[in-house]
Amino acid sequence: MWQRSVCVGLLALALGYLCLLGPELPHSALRHLSASLLGGLRRARSLEGRMVAAWQAAIVRPARGWARVAVGVNACVDVVLSGVKLLEALGLEPGDGKNHAVLKSRQDLKEAFAHFMEKGAAAERFFSDAESFHHIAQTASEYPGAQLYVGGNAALIGQKLATNPDLKILLCGPVGPKLHELLDDNVVVPPESMQERDEFHLILEYQAGEEWGQVRAPNANRFIFSHDLSNGALNMLEVFVSSLDEFQPDLVVLSGLHMMEGQSKEMRQRRLMEAVASISDIPTDIPIHLELASMTDQDFMSNIVHQQVFPLVNSIGLNEQELLFLTQSASGPHASLTSWSGVPDVGVVSDILFWILKEHGKTAERASDLTRIHFHTLAYHILVTVDGYWGNQVAAVAAGARAAGTQACATETIDTSKVFLKAPLEFVTSQIEAPSKISLNPDEPVVHWHREGISFHFTPVLVCKDPVRTVGLGDAISAEGLLYSEVYPQ
Repeated sequence: MWQRSVCVGLLALALGYLCLLGPELPHSALRHLSASLLGGLRRARSLEGRMVAAWQAAIVRPARGWARVAVGVNACVDVVLSGVKLLEALGLEPGDGKNHAVLKSRQDLKEAFAHFMEKGAAAERFFSDAESFHHIAQTASEYPGAQLYVGGNAALIGQKLATNPDLKILLCGPVGPKLHELLDDNVVVPPESMQERDEFHLILEYQAGEEWGQVRAPNANRFIFSHDLSNGALNMLEVFVSSLDEFQPDLVVLSGLHMMEGQSKEMRQRRLMEAVASISDIPTDIPIHLELASMTDQDFMSNIVHQQVFPLVNSIGLNEQELLFLTQSASGPHASLTSWSGVPDVGVVSDILFWILKEHGKTAERASDLTRIHFHTLAYHILVTVDGYWGNQVAAVAAGARAAGTQACATETIDTSKVFLKAPLEFVTSQIEAPSKISLNPDEPVVHWHREGISFHFTPVLVCKDPVRTVGLGDAISAEGLLYSEVYPQ
């Protein structure tokens, strides 16, 4: 770090001396030397600093922004603490990891946590034993250092959007007294959405390099579990849709479908059909964003993709685990890939995103409203849009990346000493078709390419070296991306 500072100082001195000599030097030589020294000054700045400066210039408000946003329907109180410390407090010994679609015991919890910690991957699971869960939840909430926050994708997105004083936010979900106390004053909760008891979700965090027995986390992340019946049944969906007439939103943000995985297959299928009917009642001139989350049932995901929900929404947000599970469930490209190895390959991600919009998005022949996907992973983000429907996406993807860098480090602005660049400096845009090869320029970090009427906007993320809190990061990213997005009237 000090070497760079010395270099900058010497270059500045040289430039000053050059100016003193100016009258004795030919104008062309002076211009050439000045340009060379200024170029050296720019190169002496860190890659991270150059990216932050470029983002700041690119992040501009859309010409037509939102005024009223309705968000639903999953909401809860998050209890956030160290996963390793909670498992130790429960008397659980470290052991081999194993994935479980549903947690039925403490043993399942221990194995699933170890499985995802070893991968450094986020995951969310339902804990089916109510009595055991409540005992674990009590231990967690009373553990020294445990923190209580607004939780649930919908509530987190609403809370993030509410920090903008120009926006009015409606939140529908199972809101108990503690959650209501935690919500921003700018968030309106309909009386029908209030309930006597809060739903608690336990967020087990781990840091990069943290160890538990033989397991070592490659990066920071979290494992979430709950015994949440209100959100699991989407109890507030009908309340949410019925409240839209009075609230008159410019944008609807929907999340919580993944919570239904804890229901029986019959109950889940019936409730999904009812959800589709309710979503269909939302006026078509109001854009709908669907935020996905961790899921394990491929049939359920396939139903959501194929004939149920995707055609009804305009935009979706998802991460790398959800994207891979989606293509596996719906037999998309690269479906044989079992897991990501390190940073997800940009070409593979691009192929899957292209397929989603090409096969399930809006076309002249298909009755679908889907025209936008916001993909986020630790190292980079991609915004993909069908041409002609969305604007200001350079600003939107840059704003999402900036939000990732500030929220993870808990800083107002990106502190370049606390973040690092993890994205590839070179990548190809497809692993299926003849690709373009792109080299990243930190002074122009938002890269744009086209593919058959579909636009891609890519930007790296500055990853926090020592993240303070990873919960809700994807929701904050999607919220910020939506805040800077503009939908074109059709």
